[in-house]
Amino acid sequence: MKHQILFFVLIFMALSAVSQNKVSRNANHFVYQQVDYGETVDTSYITVVRNGNTIEIKSAKPDGSLIDGYATEVTYVDYDNDSITVVASFADGSSYYYRHGLSRNDIEWTLDGTLHKCSINSNSLVFDIDESVALNVNPLPHYGIRRGILRSFSRNGQTLIKLVKADYIKPTKYQTSASARQIAGHGYTRVSPRELDRIKKERMVISTRVFDHEQLCWGRENAHVEGGMGSIPFDTVLHYAGGTLVMKRINLPDLPDHYQHFVEIHQQSNGDAYDRTGSVFLIPFGDKCFFDGINRHPDSLPVFVGRDGQRYQGMMATDSYEPIIELVRFFTPFGVGKFNERMKGFGIDWRPECYFKQEITDIYRYCMGTTVYIGAWIGNYDGGGHLLTVDIKSYPNGFLKENNSQRRGEVLALFNTCNVLEMAGQNYGKLFATDSLSVAFTIPAGATSAHLRYISTGHGGWDGGDEFVPKTNTILIDGKVAFTHTPWRQDCGCYRDLNPVSGNFWNGLSSSDFSRSGWCPGTATQPVYFDFAPWADGKRHTLTVAIPQGQPVEGMFSHWSVSGVLTVGY
Repeated sequence: MKHQILFFVLIFMALSAVSQNKVSRNANHFVYQQVDYGETVDTSYITVVRNGNTIEIKSAKPDGSLIDGYATEVTYVDYDNDSITVVASFADGSSYYYRHGLSRNDIEWTLDGTLHKCSINSNSLVFDIDESVALNVNPLPHYGIRRGILRSFSRNGQTLIKLVKADYIKPTKYQTSASARQIAGHGYTRVSPRELDRIKKERMVISTRVFDHEQLCWGRENAHVEGGMGSIPFDTVLHYAGGTLVMKRINLPDLPDHYQHFVEIHQQSNGDAYDRTGSVFLIPFGDKCFFDGINRHPDSLPVFVGRDGQRYQGMMATDSYEPIIELVRFFTPFGVGKFNERMKGFGIDWRPECYFKQEITDIYRYCMGTTVYIGAWIGNYDGGGHLLTVDIKSYPNGFLKENNSQRRGEVLALFNTCNVLEMAGQNYGKLFATDSLSVAFTIPAGATSAHLRYISTGHGGWDGGDEFVPKTNTILIDGKVAFTHTPWRQDCGCYRDLNPVSGNFWNGLSSSDFSRSGWCPGTATQPVYFDFAPWADGKRHTLTVAIPQGQPVEGMFSHWSVSGVLTVGY
């Protein structure tokens, strides 16, 4: 008991000494509290061990099971030799390091007593340095401060690091044993600071390659799978709709809830010169599912017959069927990649490809750890078509593997009129001229959240067609107006360098510059979200989408690609 009391007294004395700015010249062990400000306050600790005029800096390792790719990092500062060496080691045994000089001449400092001030990237930084004791201890050596003990560091008025403990501990043979001079002899790989930063980040990102440089074109033989959707082999790319649609069966990694998930798409023309609609989507598994229309014919799907007498296949949910779950709606630009060289003298540096990146965390969190069927489509009738690469990338927001056993929720596709089987005979979403779109839904009582993820783009590519005329989308619940949305993009001119063979006019405008109904050539359409919590009552409701679609003109028609996915959390 006496030993415990003595221990706490010594700790109290050490903290008091720090708070009074009194640090013993024999101190060799320093602890800094680090605080990150966000939605919550996360506190961690940095330990600095001094050995003469060399210090070893370590951040405290989080308690618990760590995520894949976590790196243990140690920084060695040799004040005598004016050098910093940073070592990062991974669980697989690989280690990397970089080394550079400590001094910096690119920062302009102003002094105000013990305060060292500078400005970097519009951030005001203040270092409180104690030079009363002839010790050099700084857990932030990359700013080039060589003398004194760092007491605190603040950025833009917020204290982020402060010294909370300074004492003496008996050195062990392991402390600072891997000094800066010894690193090169331990089989570590030397890299640049930026390379190490890239390696650490890439190791923590979980990347799932879905499609790798796949050609989506017209003229390929359709695949066919006997035995239905469950018979599709894993990690095998199947081509359908004449080659314009590809699909694959994969497992989505089961990851902690703190991860964010994105779809990354790289696209370039391989012969097709036009702006085309594209989509990346999930196919819900079931006894009656969209795969029936892919594997056989769209007419095998549930059909809605409009007042115009036309058949609209597989676009709306029924009690036994779900349409596809759209992840990303994107639009190819005019000929980027294939036609860049041909338009080289046009005065614009054409980008080599089109790149899309869109977050899908709200959908992924309820699909992870399961088998999923992912499809991608670009509508075209060109023999060269387009080249497409699709990845799903997951980024951590913490270092610990957390228990996901409490995760509850579901994703329900309600409707999708984006006709990804266009080249197999699926009709366009032109039913809005004579009908509205209606589906039934039920949200269990007690749901903690419910949102409709809505994507809408208008089409009709002539002057006066719905592509170029803003149209209000009205969403009604049980016959009453609940939400309205007018999809419209006025920034299409920002993507001129993606459209080498876009039509050009006498006044200097290009056709790719024109504003459009929710899209531009070379962009992904952003989903909008509607709060459906008021209907989380366990009752059956009816959702209706109404759009004032324009009338056909001389054989041309307008149509709307709308998709709605309901995400429900419990």
